[in-house]
Amino acid sequence: VQLQASGGGLVQAGGSLRLSCAASGFNLDYYTIGWFRQAPGKEREGVSSISTSGSSTYFANSVKGRFTISRDNAKNTVYLQMNNLKPEDTAVYYCAAGITIPTMNEGRYDYWGQGTLVTVSS
Repeated sequence: VQLQASGGGLVQAGGSLRLSCAASGFNLDYYTIGWFRQAPGKEREGVSSISTSGSSTYFANSVKGRFTISRDNAKNTVYLQMNNLKPEDTAVYYCAAGITIPTMNEGRYDYWGQGTLVTVSS
C-alpha cells in the first residue's frame, strides 16, 4: 500500500503546477484524498480534500480560487492544480488517503505519501 506524490518543482510567482497523487496496492475509489503542506519551520497544514466521488471538495482559505482538486479513479490518481502560485505556497506537499468525509483533520487519514517539494520564487 503506497501513495506517491509527484509534480513538484520550482516555479515563478504567478505560475502553475499540477501535483499528482497516485496509489499502488489499493483502490483509491474508496478513499477521501487530502492534500497537506509543510513549509520550512512551520507546522503541516491542510490544503484541500476531495470525496470519493469527487462531488465534495474542501479548500483552505489561503488557496481558494487558486487551487482545484480532481480525481481520476480509473487512473487511481488525484490531482491538485495550483494556479497563481505565491512564494508563501512554498512547502513540501503531501497527499493522504482516508475513509472519511473531506476534512483537514490529519488524524482521519490512514495512508500518507512521501511528499513533493514546491518552491515558488518571487
